[in-house]
Amino acid sequence: MNYNKKSIEDIEVAGKRVLCRCDFNVPTKNGVITSDKRIVAAMPTIRYLVEHNARVILCSHMGKPKGEYKPELSLKIVADRISELLGKEVVMASDVAGADAQSKAAALRDGDVMLLENTRFEKGETKNDPELSKALASMADIFVNDAFGTAHRAHASTAGVADYLPAVSGYLVQKEVSIMGKALANPERPFVAILGGAKVSDKLNVINNLLDKVDTLIIGGGMAFTFEAAKGSCVGSSLLDETKIDYCKEMMAKAQAKGVKLLLPVDAVVASSFPNPIDAEIEVETVAADAIPQGKMGLDIGEKSQALFAEAVKNAKTVVWNGPMGVFENPVLNKGTIAVAQALADSDAVTIVGGGDSAAACEQLGFADKITHISTGGGASLEFLEGLELPGIACLQDK
Repeated sequence: MNYNKKSIEDIEVAGKRVLCRCDFNVPTKNGVITSDKRIVAAMPTIRYLVEHNARVILCSHMGKPKGEYKPELSLKIVADRISELLGKEVVMASDVAGADAQSKAAALRDGDVMLLENTRFEKGETKNDPELSKALASMADIFVNDAFGTAHRAHASTAGVADYLPAVSGYLVQKEVSIMGKALANPERPFVAILGGAKVSDKLNVINNLLDKVDTLIIGGGMAFTFEAAKGSCVGSSLLDETKIDYCKEMMAKAQAKGVKLLLPVDAVVASSFPNPIDAEIEVETVAADAIPQGKMGLDIGEKSQALFAEAVKNAKTVVWNGPMGVFENPVLNKGTIAVAQALADSDAVTIVGGGDSAAACEQLGFADKITHISTGGGASLEFLEGLELPGIACLQDK
């Protein structure tokens, strides 16, 4: 995939109607936004368009209304929050691409901003229906995609509209593509990737793709136990995917053939059962990762593994991390994930953290400002690491 894409700065936006796809899929409770982080993240792009006299038509999805109008998933609260942040009224359309949206878009003046209703209220959105794409495109002169979190989806508002309008990236997508794209296509070496999380099956293609690119691949989290089992180790009652043992053997052989250092945990924090509820108090002990006793399950990496992984990060020039090292939600089983986050924060390397629990860990620990880049898209960043083409980025104009 070509990562060298045009951005809003590469085109003339003054006097143009600009359809800008954002990620306003914010958490809410009782009709109140509980975190406006995604809205704040979109503001640099919105402000640029307003300051350069564009006529701005914002759109986004929220939740999974499955093609039906659901008042609790209306974007009206988002329009109100953007109005506060911008210090000017954001006009709210009552539909996505119908009569109200069309007339309000036509009435925009330079520097005005409007927001369309939740794109997933339309059945055609997730099906990438050409009729919906055409209706959305008919309101605008230019399409800007600034929603990296949905860039792996070929939906009408993320990719379909680009069939009918010139398409460029906003600042968020530009940052994701330039930093992650460079890390994968032309990394400073040594290049270390750290993968965690529960299941090998979630990251099959990521492991395979990264083994062609990295100098060291570190595997932690629940997925490490399938690799241990592939080595013939005893993993007790730890999470194990029997169907992926041969795959893990292949990946270990591939790493050896390519001269890639594949690091697995050397010790594991184990307990008799998975904590229930997830943050329950739990008795643990640390044992060798290749000799977990029967009836015990590995739930985090131990101190020796933490030191081993931190040492690999210390000597790196580029580090990509996706997935926790243990049951991060439990205060007894989050030490491994914290240690990895600390190692990245202490590193002078280009450090990239891919969405989800890894990003949450860095933010909760206050390390976010010490990481080069925290990805805004969990699923999208994983597919990026797989080397897949992301529809919401492939549709943008090349520089």
